[in-house]
Amino acid sequence: MVQIPSRQQILDWIADNPDATAKRDIAKAFGIKGSDRIELKRILRELEDEGLLERRRRHYRDHEKLPPVSVVEILPPDADGDIFAKPLEWQGTAPMPRILFAPRKADPAVGAGERVLVRLTEVEGEDYQYQARLMRRIGTAPHRVVGIFRKATEGGRIVPIDKGVDREWRVLADATQDAQDGELVEAEQIGSRNRIGLPQARIIERLGDPSAPRAVSLIAIHQHGIPDDFPDAVMAEADAQKPATMKGREDLRDLPLVTIDPVDARDHDDAVAAMPDEDPRNEGGMILWVAIADVAHYVRPQSALDKEARHRGNSTYFPDRVVPMLPDVLSGDLCSLHEGVDRPVIAVRMRIDAQGNKIGHDFHRGMMNSMASLSYEQAQAAADGKPDEQAAPLMDNVICPLFAAYELLKASRARRQPLDLDLPERRIELTPDGRVKSVAFRDRFDAHRLIEEFMVLANVAAAEELTRLRRPLLFRVHEEPSPEKLNALRDVAEASGFALAKGQVLQTSHLNRLLAQAQGTDFDELINVSTLRSMTQAYYNAENLGHFGLALKNYAHFTSPIRRYSDLIVHRALISGHQWGKDGLSAQDIETLEDTAQHISDTERRSMAAERDTTDRYLAAYLADRVGSEFTGRISGVQRFGAFVKLDETGADGLLPIREIGSEYFHFDRDAQTLVGSDSGTVIGIGQRVTVRLAEAIPTTGGLTLELVELDGRSIARGPQGRRGKSPRRRDAQNAKAGEARARKLRRIRKR
Repeated sequence: MVQIPSRQQILDWIADNPDATAKRDIAKAFGIKGSDRIELKRILRELEDEGLLERRRRHYRDHEKLPPVSVVEILPPDADGDIFAKPLEWQGTAPMPRILFAPRKADPAVGAGERVLVRLTEVEGEDYQYQARLMRRIGTAPHRVVGIFRKATEGGRIVPIDKGVDREWRVLADATQDAQDGELVEAEQIGSRNRIGLPQARIIERLGDPSAPRAVSLIAIHQHGIPDDFPDAVMAEADAQKPATMKGREDLRDLPLVTIDPVDARDHDDAVAAMPDEDPRNEGGMILWVAIADVAHYVRPQSALDKEARHRGNSTYFPDRVVPMLPDVLSGDLCSLHEGVDRPVIAVRMRIDAQGNKIGHDFHRGMMNSMASLSYEQAQAAADGKPDEQAAPLMDNVICPLFAAYELLKASRARRQPLDLDLPERRIELTPDGRVKSVAFRDRFDAHRLIEEFMVLANVAAAEELTRLRRPLLFRVHEEPSPEKLNALRDVAEASGFALAKGQVLQTSHLNRLLAQAQGTDFDELINVSTLRSMTQAYYNAENLGHFGLALKNYAHFTSPIRRYSDLIVHRALISGHQWGKDGLSAQDIETLEDTAQHISDTERRSMAAERDTTDRYLAAYLADRVGSEFTGRISGVQRFGAFVKLDETGADGLLPIREIGSEYFHFDRDAQTLVGSDSGTVIGIGQRVTVRLAEAIPTTGGLTLELVELDGRSIARGPQGRRGKSPRRRDAQNAKAGEARARKLRRIRKR
């Protein structure tokens, strides 16, 4: 008589044989025949009911593993160009596994969002769990578009608002949702993407008047898929929260803590204080306090608030509104460190010596009471000897010690040499009804730098503390530039008459020397922007890879848990590490740490893109009344189809199409990043001063089209319209080759 296998033996066999999991395969493997199959069927049903096995048609598989043949959705390429995919079905309790999509040379190209059938192979020793090979393409997730609806006799069309997208979408009469002509709508594609003619779509939401002032940020919110409505369960949970008590907390209410924020800030998540260190062994040193809102007290792991905060990843800021990570009852009230109100915090006390070096730190979970909510302007005026009525009483115990501590931190920063970019930030001021009143550049004071240095030091302390406690956390990672981007920056520097060190390990001090060379010259902004473009994008990672830009080995975001989920994870890790309560890092938090890092890195990029698009649209709306006016600017980028110009007055970026440059053919030199005229030899490159005429401004897309008037102070002849931008004929081909030769010669001259 054949012995029936145990439950564990069956599970082990299925795990080892994922390609053969039908009941008959299992029976054959264990030699089970006749009536014994009934007992096998009973055991399999028990395993299925308990969730240990999943039945797929007539096959069983381990609930915690993906089937060898699966349907996956292709994700966008990551920073290294690798393509990953996510399974459309995952019922396991462990974090969703990572799948590397490994196409073969003969495979057809697939794009982000496309669904494909793949064969999976388990992988060990990598940062992904499966490798996928394409079997066949299935289809794509519904593609969405935000645009202007234009009514027609039967149905209508949608004109997209994305810059560079000019293909319209067709809407059938039964799919318009009664949208009105000229209305802003969101739609999704229906039918095949490969059909001939215009793609078809159905309207899923009507968004209102696109010319309404406050529609600008609304467009970006829908276009980038930013969640802007809190589910009822989340709001109910937020509304039920009560102010924290002193239970389990230190009393920090006597500390001279103040908040320093923009004048229009609604939430205050960090407070600072400084005082001389009375320890005689640290003569000239100071004590710094940074107190951060204790969001973890209110947002517990796996709660509705927590799941929604993780889903959003971060708050998104627009000129007319904020899409917060947390409901306003928390972000604007219970978690906000308002003046004169008791608020729960996690605080770090740091000791710095007379040279500004941090020589110690300790963390506290306590209750604070802010002495004042100051603006940057108020704090700076007080430091300059012109305090207002609110700041005057704070001079001796608050303002002066803070700025004295900042002087010490400045010395430490100078030795560390973090990347010292000087990029002005635009400030768009709106009228009460949401229209653009003015566009200017934000003033930057020592008060801004003071808060930045305090926050950086607190973030370092958090990373070092959790590393010491051996607690898992999310590091803020910034890797050094790639060799390709560094070479591109070196070319721009040399073309501008500067030098960048070559043949040695890159340090931020090398880049700072380049920035110092350009400071005060016509190429100042160009070198700053080019240096920024050469940088890799910072991201979150469970592994500590250092922060190149800040020249720091240990760095984690700790100081903004109201608006960043990463900081909430760090707070929970500190709570667990110090055993301050049961609201620390959960087992689920730890298991999903890598997925969380990837997710919130993606949401951060999404918010940055939405904020940038909104700024572009506001600038286009502001300039729409000045079409035909002339502006000065500088070439900020060169492509085959034309050049990009950054305007001096507003910092807006506009496109100078190649057809608007001149009558001759322009050869694009990719290596030199120049356009060279085939007849005149005119060279257009990054950094050149230009005067341009605004030809078109489209607020719905944020697009600006320019015409070239002067190049480096010289007028440019426009010439006949007919042949601009077209390929040269035989005679022009010879001239184009001559233009290439001139471009090569120019590069050699610049490199001498």
